[in-house]
Amino acid sequence: MEGTFWAFMPAIIAIVLALVTKQVYISLFLGIFVGAMMFAGGDPLKALFTLYQVMSEKVGSNTPIIVFLVVLGILVVLMQKSGGAKAYGEWAGKKIKSKGGALAATAGLGCLIFVDDYFNCLTVGSVMRPVTDKFKIARSKLAYIIDATAAPVCIMAPISSWAAAVAGELEGDGLVMFMSTIPFNVYALLTIVMVFALCFLKFDFGKMKRNNDVAELTGDVHAGVEQDAKEEETIAVNPKGKVRHLLIPVIILIISCIGGMLYTGFFYNWDTGLIGKELQSANIIEAFSNCDAGMSLAIGSTVALVIISAYYMIEKVVSFKEIMGSFTEGFKAMVPAILILTFAWSISGIMGAKGGYLDAQAFVQNNLANSSFPKFLFPAIFFILAGLIAFSTGTSWGTFGVLVPIAVTILGGSGTLAILTVSATLGGAVFGDHISPISDTTILASAGAQCNHVEHVNTQLPYASLVAGISVISYLIAGACVGLGSVWSCIIMWVATLAIFAGVVFAIKYFQNKKGGNAETIETNE
Repeated sequence: MEGTFWAFMPAIIAIVLALVTKQVYISLFLGIFVGAMMFAGGDPLKALFTLYQVMSEKVGSNTPIIVFLVVLGILVVLMQKSGGAKAYGEWAGKKIKSKGGALAATAGLGCLIFVDDYFNCLTVGSVMRPVTDKFKIARSKLAYIIDATAAPVCIMAPISSWAAAVAGELEGDGLVMFMSTIPFNVYALLTIVMVFALCFLKFDFGKMKRNNDVAELTGDVHAGVEQDAKEEETIAVNPKGKVRHLLIPVIILIISCIGGMLYTGFFYNWDTGLIGKELQSANIIEAFSNCDAGMSLAIGSTVALVIISAYYMIEKVVSFKEIMGSFTEGFKAMVPAILILTFAWSISGIMGAKGGYLDAQAFVQNNLANSSFPKFLFPAIFFILAGLIAFSTGTSWGTFGVLVPIAVTILGGSGTLAILTVSATLGGAVFGDHISPISDTTILASAGAQCNHVEHVNTQLPYASLVAGISVISYLIAGACVGLGSVWSCIIMWVATLAIFAGVVFAIKYFQNKKGGNAETIETNE
């Protein structure tokens, strides 16, 4: 079954079970076990051995990410204990006068934290959650805003872990080609437009609208949905906490993580052990391209934890004993996210998103290499394929690794069509990752917003799919206009994209206003 369509069966089983049963853990585990049974030829003992072998490989290679999550959980608890989070929420509540302002502030913060999507999800969630709760904004809406300003922003930031990952898959000066894809990344850019349109034009649809109406009427920001884990309500908050006790630690964390990237990318390479000039990183951009994102975040967050702990003790807002107690509290808060991530990494591993085991990568490569589609259709085709692969594997980066080299090989060079196709691949991978229940970014957005994970997936799907549908049309138009050159094809593509988006928004608002309806009849439990 290796190298065939059956390689995708573990993800299909896990996703269907998760959506039907709403039990993410057992669904993911069963998906992994089915994949292991396929690889083991039906031998259950060998399948269990394979399952835990894959899991140990994935957990081992992602240990820095797990360390980063635990440290971030500890820092979130410390920020709460210091009273900084509460003070910021009270301050923001006075400065922000509307729901739209609260949502825009959340989106703005998400766009500012572009270094890494993991860091983005958990930091934005912990900082803005009290503010959005005050304005009775549904947690599912907060989770969408967090998710929509994580990967879509990171995939357009030249200085980010994502840029480094993509540049590594491209030939020649990968970072230059990556930057040339940014104007053509319709899904990522239009997602940001969509987020701010939701903030200022005040429209929602589907189950998201129902959740927001329930939150507005009842004050239940969870809209009657059972949570994956109970929120921490027993943390003793220092009443003397100030806004600076939140802002300064966040700034320290950002600087430390950027410093960690510079360290692993310029001063030290973890894989080769090379130091300083031996890395031949001539500038900061190259340093970010060479960095090990997971190791950088682990090192940076650990350094930040030491500095922030010292800062809190000097300010006398958190004692040494409270800091030590935060270690276990922070770890416990991250256990659900770490558990789901472990399963998500393992299911990607057993499928062979980057080769090995069931080798889904070989199936994609073999079928695409022999395709006879007209080349102007390639951007739209690669967008759809990237979305499907990322959705089923839960990984954008694995999708990059499979499709980007194929796109470059088939189209060659760095012409307009090649750039357009690579950009469509990146956007499609972000879309698939965006809507996949086994995606690490989606999982962390749920954790950051403290929103039920399956609820986040269900409410986000219509929004992301709308943007993706417009993106496919846009890539068909751009592919047809590629002969006019990169500038004109980009201009024509975006004129059409924004016109379609404006028409869709107008239609949604028109039919909602025409339908009217009484929100008070909405039930909080379905």
